[in-house]
This record gives sequence, structure tokens and C-alpha cells, in this order.
Amino acid sequence: MSTTATRRAQTQRSGGSRSRHRRRRAGLDREGAAPLVDTVALVPARNEEIGVLTALHSLARQSVRPDVIVVVVNNSTDRTLQFAQEFAAQPGSPETVVLNLPDNPHKKAGALNHGLRWLQEAVQGRLSNAVQHVLVMDADTELHPKFIERARNVIASDPELGGVSAACLGRTNLWQSPWQRFLLGMQIIEYGRAANARYRTNVHTMSGAGSFYRAEALQSLIDWRGEVFWEDHSNLVEDYETTLALKESGWKVTANQFCIAYTDLMPTLRELIQQRERWTRGTVDTLRRRGVTRFTWHSIATVVMAVVGGAYVLGFGAEQVAERLRHGFVASPIFVALIAFWIIYPALRVVKLGWKAMLVEALLLPELVYTVVRTYWMLSSLVKSYVTRVSSWK
Repeated sequence: MSTTATRRAQTQRSGGSRSRHRRRRAGLDREGAAPLVDTVALVPARNEEIGVLTALHSLARQSVRPDVIVVVVNNSTDRTLQFAQEFAAQPGSPETVVLNLPDNPHKKAGALNHGLRWLQEAVQGRLSNAVQHVLVMDADTELHPKFIERARNVIASDPELGGVSAACLGRTNLWQSPWQRFLLGMQIIEYGRAANARYRTNVHTMSGAGSFYRAEALQSLIDWRGEVFWEDHSNLVEDYETTLALKESGWKVTANQFCIAYTDLMPTLRELIQQRERWTRGTVDTLRRRGVTRFTWHSIATVVMAVVGGAYVLGFGAEQVAERLRHGFVASPIFVALIAFWIIYPALRVVKLGWKAMLVEALLLPELVYTVVRTYWMLSSLVKSYVTRVSSWK
């Protein structure tokens, strides 16, 4: 990777505070020519007492299990630490190290870098000398049992691939009311539609829910800027910023439809908007810092088109409804053609999700309501990026 080599060691910085935990070698110690470790799973967890065991057990059930799991308990005030330690002590669990980071000012990026620094200490040097792959997954995520096996095969197919991102799907059957059924159902459709597109087109973001990295690619970022995940209070989307950094360093990234991560959905409108504002505002902040480059222009165009498209759909829809209320329904060929298109096209985009999802999309009204919500968080995120400070999310 000549591009990576030329950019190394430009902004070396201190590695920060080191873990005081006893090293549990599990083949990581390079003394005595220990064998190369295939996969280390890194799981940052902040107040995830509900989901952390599900995430860890999904790693234990992998057809190709990780050699070591590193759980970084990050600014937690619940029982996440206790549950992670209980998993580590269970007979039959993969080798698991639990690190506690109670005072972390750098959010999820700080927790991930803390785990990677511990790993560097454990291998006594460069990651790529002792580890082949690093799996990063959220503690509210459940991986498909063959996620690691399939991701290893994909990354082995191209030596220039720095990472393989999961195709994220939402967990089902979590609703308790008709409104929740609508809200969660639309998120399931949204995730499924995005998963279907990710492996066909450019990968915008290596998903935080599940991403499988070549250790050499992560080491190249450490050589270049001293850390893999950018530690800054304004970094709300560490996964997107790292994706850009990998591309800028000369690595390719991809996604695979069979590398599936099942992730939690937002059960209330307030939580949904807060989550999406954080994602969208963080993306806009990153794009503003980077400017227009060959790696950002597509994302910039996507944001612009999403805002314009949402405004157009809402404006056109409101105008047509008002017109029909005033003059009644007139079956003009253009209007009928447009309605037919907006019934058939959305339904075809979710055909892999089954007939229920196709029916919901064909009804138009559910998607129109969700478009109103989506347009709101897009516009509010743009405004907040320019006029407000970054949130205190950790």
C-alpha cells in the first residue's frame, strides 16, 4: 500500500492513558513466536445492561469464534460492567477481557481507541504483527452466526480491502402499541432498504453496529495520525470519519449482504429523532470539515438530494391533496402515472422484506408520514450543524 506508506507518521501523538488491567494473553503475546491471532472482537458498551449479554453471546455462537473479545465499559452507570464480567467468567465463553473506562471524555471513539491501545500493549507492538482482523460491534447488536466466517472470506478476496461493513437489519416484534408498530415497522423497512443498497453501491459508512477490519489497515491509521478513531468532542460519527480516513489512506471498504447485524430500533419518536439528528448532524459536521473531495462529494450530494427530495415530495403531496379537496379527483394521465410510479417503485425496493413491507410501501401514506419525520431531522441537523454546539452525547 504505497499511498498508506507515504502518509505514515505525519501527526504522531501520545497514546493516552493505558489500561491497568492484567494482560490475558490468549495467544496475543509475541514472545516465543506465538501464533498469529485471527480475530479480536472489540465491543464498546455504555449503559448497555439490557443488550450486552445478547451481543456477547452472539459472538460466542459464531461458526468461527473470535480468539479474544475485548469489552470496553465506557462511562457506564448501570450493571454493564457486572454483566460483561459474568460473561467472561462463564465456562465455554471465548477468551474475554473487560476494561472499565469510567471517565472517558472522548465518547465512543475514546472507548474504541482505549481497547486498541490495550491490544497494542498485549501484542507488545504493532497490531498487524500479531492480529489479522479486528471486529468492532456495538453492545446493542446481535450478529448473524456466520458473520465472522463470511467477513473473513470477503476480506480475503482482495488484499486492498481494509474493511467489510455489516448489512444492518432492525429487530422485530418489539412494539407495544399501534404507533410503535408503525414507527418500528418503518425503521425495519428503512434498514432493510439500506442493507439491500449498501452492497450494490458505494459504502458511505462502515457501520458501528458491525464492521470487520483488516488489522493492517487499522495499524496504517495509527501510523498516520496516532489513533484509529478520531478523538474530538465534536466527533459524533466516529464510524463515518474512520471510513473516510481509510479511503484517504488508500484502502477500499465494502459491505456484504450476508454479513448481517441485527440492531436495536428506536421505540419512540423522540428517541428516533435524537438518534438521527446525531447521525446526520455528525455527518454534516464531518463533511464541512473535509470539504468537497473525491471521497465526500457523493455523501454531500446524497444529503442535498435527501433534503430537496423530501421537500419536493411534501410540497407536491400537499399541493395535490389541496387541489383534490377543492376540485375533486380528476384522473389526468400525468397524475395517474405519478401515483402508479409511487405505488410500484417503493414496493419493488423492499421485495426482499416480504409482502407486508411491500403492502405498507404501496399504501403511500405510511411512507409519506415517515418522510415528514425524516425531512424534519434532516433540516434540523443542517441548522444545528451551523448554529449550535455539539451535544454532550458520550
